[in-house]
Amino acid sequence: MDNSTSIHSEIKQNSRQTPCDVLIIGAGPAGLTAGLYAARAGRSVLLMEQLSPGGQAATTWRVDNYPGVPQVNGMDLMMRMDEQARGFGVEVISSQAAALEPATTGAPHQVMTSSGPLWARTVIITTGAIPKLLSIPGESEFRGRGVSYCATCDGAFFRDQPVAVIGGGNTALEEAEFLTRFASKIYLVHRRNEFRADKIIQQQVLNHPKIEVVTPYIPKEIRGSREVTGLLLEERGNQNCRELEVKGVFIFVGLTPQTDFLKSVITLDQDGYIVTGPDLTTSVSGVFAAGDCRANYSKQIIVAAGEGAVAAIMADRYLQNQSHV
Repeated sequence: MDNSTSIHSEIKQNSRQTPCDVLIIGAGPAGLTAGLYAARAGRSVLLMEQLSPGGQAATTWRVDNYPGVPQVNGMDLMMRMDEQARGFGVEVISSQAAALEPATTGAPHQVMTSSGPLWARTVIITTGAIPKLLSIPGESEFRGRGVSYCATCDGAFFRDQPVAVIGGGNTALEEAEFLTRFASKIYLVHRRNEFRADKIIQQQVLNHPKIEVVTPYIPKEIRGSREVTGLLLEERGNQNCRELEVKGVFIFVGLTPQTDFLKSVITLDQDGYIVTGPDLTTSVSGVFAAGDCRANYSKQIIVAAGEGAVAAIMADRYLQNQSHV
């Protein structure tokens, strides 16, 4: 490494020891949009992501419902967002948040990361949530080739084809109902005879002519060659097996918000999602949250992006108010 490169790296490292205006944790749709808006407001922005930018949205093979961008690959859409944010001066670093130490009087917030501490006058948390996995053979192999965790994203690809939906809560039944618009048949698989979903949702869904309830069965293997061709089930309580001939398997056994590092620091709900006000403020002054890690109703790319914009606007307003104090 030549001297100029060494000096540049040293200057960049020292600049991170100086508090930035806005530190964004998570580079999915919410984080990238927040970075774009904060940078366009003239703020110094540092965006950290433990993997590659894009989050869960980047794993979607095709996105048809993002306004103005028809039929785009999820990775391509996220790369465009990433490029746009960087173009306005957002600095993206690869690191994982380990702890948040809220600001004390006259001091910035401190975020402990896998590559050392960072300081910021405001923090926007956009760490997202990941689907809970079944962890059965075939699940990871066929993800994006028949295995999905989002009916709204991928349902239209299974027009006039049989699919299976796994889960017993509100999300599973609502997504099964959504799939009736496309699929020829939906097998609703649940490990118990009773569903956890609200009674009114059960009444709307379970008697639909396209939906066949398959209970109490436990998924054991997703089968196929290049794409999904079947789902192997085992009846709970004995070893009787049944294989469903399906082209798609939609898994809705819950989400896990990426908020473990915030426990005992920021108010979370019983499922670990960040509780915010309507202006996306958290229980810690100067800390905001947006996207799938936040306690909201809809987990969609467009919703996350919109919340990221709002969080950045509110962070900018917070900084303006602080400068007047």
